Amino acid sequence: MLGPVILAASRSDRMRRLVTAAPVTKQVVDRFIPGEGVDDIVPIIEDLTARGLQLTMDVVGEDITTPEQAYAARDAYLALIDRLAMLDLGEKVEMSVKLSMFGQALDGGHELALSNVRPVVEAAAAIGTTVTLDAEDHTTLDSMFAIHEELRKDFPQTGCVIQAYLFRTEADARRLAAAGSRVRLVKGAYKEPAEVAYQQKHEIDKAYVRVLRTLMEGDGYPMIGSHDPRLIAIAQELAHRAGRKLDEYEFQMLYGIRSEEHLRLAAEGHRMRVYTAYGTDWYGYFMRRLAEKPANLRFFLRSMVSTG
Repeated sequence: MLGPVILAASRSDRMRRLVTAAPVTKQVVDRFIPGEGVDDIVPIIEDLTARGLQLTMDVVGEDITTPEQAYAARDAYLALIDRLAMLDLGEKVEMSVKLSMFGQALDGGHELALSNVRPVVEAAAAIGTTVTLDAEDHTTLDSMFAIHEELRKDFPQTGCVIQAYLFRTEADARRLAAAGSRVRLVKGAYKEPAEVAYQQKHEIDKAYVRVLRTLMEGDGYPMIGSHDPRLIAIAQELAHRAGRKLDEYEFQMLYGIRSEEHLRLAAEGHRMRVYTAYGTDWYGYFMRRLAEKPANLRFFLRSMVSTG
């Protein structure tokens, strides 16, 4: 029941001010967002890749109100790619982008987002890696999928994200499970109405398994975005049934959550990619992490009590 309340708070300017001003917030945020700039994040990249993990990098920030902010978001990703080029890690480190950050919600936003994301995808390809387009609320998805399709004409390795809790996702998965595609499946972290999305956990879990089966039996490259031990085990079984080798799919989990599981899966030979966010505009990302799992919220509240 708390999840929708927290998601509503993520859109509240008043709550933003309260949370960001709380003295305890930074130490908790650091669990999920390990830096504000490229210089902060490079040691994290070097450490995790040395441990056999791969990464997908998210420069956080979604509340874009001007084209200038969208251009700045594009430039932040280009600066990250410049630094990654020096590390020579290739596909071990990719990028995840939210098109809202590239101006998707502004006037003429579809074309603006496409023109901003294209140079990021081009730059990523030039250093041997790629970009995945993150899914946001359901009203943005037709635009996201159209941009994804356009980018794949020149950069077929461009990935996208689908969300199990949406009714439309089973059809989207069937369309996307084609040769050369890269598709990350997540449960979903936005407050969606009952007209478009499952509302109960058990319904979402069942939908996740149905969609995952479609992806595993298809010809693309599934990326399993989940921390749920049961779903991870099911994913391994579905991969085995589909005859997939360990390099024909991967697991993805968030930085700061179940870190020992990251290492365990990598040690077993699985591709394990850590979704690592950084930046100064972290509020929306942080609140969704709290909403996704009660344990995250309990961690935050315990920290506030112990520090207060």
